[in-house]
Amino acid sequence: MATRKISVSPALASSQALLGNVRDLIEAARLRVAANVNSELTLLYWHIGQHIHGHESEVRQAGCSDGVLPVLAGHLVQDYGSSFSEKNLWRMMQFSTAFPYEPLVISPTRKLSWAHVIVLIALRDPVQREYYASMASIERWSAHTLRSRIDSRLYERLALPCDAEALIAQEPVTPRSTERMSPALFMRDPYIFDFLGLHDAWQEGDLQAAIIREMEAFLLRSGTGFTLVARQMHMHMDGQDFHLDLLTYNRKLQRLVAVELKVGEFTAEDKEQMEKYLRWLDRHEQEPGENTPMGMVLCTGNSAEQIELLELGRCGVQMAEYLPGLPARQALAQRLRQATRRAQWHWAQRQLEGGGPA
Repeated sequence: MATRKISVSPALASSQALLGNVRDLIEAARLRVAANVNSELTLLYWHIGQHIHGHESEVRQAGCSDGVLPVLAGHLVQDYGSSFSEKNLWRMMQFSTAFPYEPLVISPTRKLSWAHVIVLIALRDPVQREYYASMASIERWSAHTLRSRIDSRLYERLALPCDAEALIAQEPVTPRSTERMSPALFMRDPYIFDFLGLHDAWQEGDLQAAIIREMEAFLLRSGTGFTLVARQMHMHMDGQDFHLDLLTYNRKLQRLVAVELKVGEFTAEDKEQMEKYLRWLDRHEQEPGENTPMGMVLCTGNSAEQIELLELGRCGVQMAEYLPGLPARQALAQRLRQATRRAQWHWAQRQLEGGGPA
């Protein structure tokens, strides 16, 4: 089926040069990605933010508004993936404003991923922002760790008793490793999939299947009573066919546990879908004397991993308390994070080598 093109609206007619410039920037950066993918991605987003910010400033000075951002995002998402959504383009403008000069982007933020930048641009104090950017680069913090350090007020506790501005101005110490990034490290950030032109990666069955296989092995070996019932459990409901990622039985809890992988944050739609699964299992699979089935949704993506539990009640499905008989939530989230990164890297490695899915 041919891809449907978004028609150019009158709002974009006067902004074709902007769209062309942004596309040129994206294409040029993609050619250099293998050398230093995180650096190129972050710098690309900064340049895009500069172009858009400059265009918006010209429009405001002319005393009008062309509403170009939604239309620009529509074109870029179609061509390059969801990383170029309107929300992310707005973040790119914030990025170019928070770090107005390219040297500030190259060092130290150039060593950080876009996920780090999203955390940093939320900080209003430029000295505080530079402090966390330097520390995250030197200590190689993940974006999740960076957010935790900010939430713990590390800057206020450690930097402010000293001369914070002098501290930031100091030359950063040599990073722990001066080796070039290996291909494995390239794939730390999910945004890189869009950047590489692999923005349909999450739709590939083998990628999600690899994550589910690893999570299945973890559950079965966790010593918490899990046994395998079925993979890709087929369910026919309301004239439609559905496939549950993993159906297990927990002997300690004496109940079926439906496991589903979700890319992105947990939503109301995920809750509704799991409720359908649990009702079907309650009707067709539950044995006499067993407790009602429980659902486990494993959420992974750009933000921190989530483990959500749901169970059937008299008033429908509800969020369940984390039961002692299950593996520790933190251990599950950590294994999910590791499984996701490994699957991402192996998938991208095959694509970059021209092999396609195995």
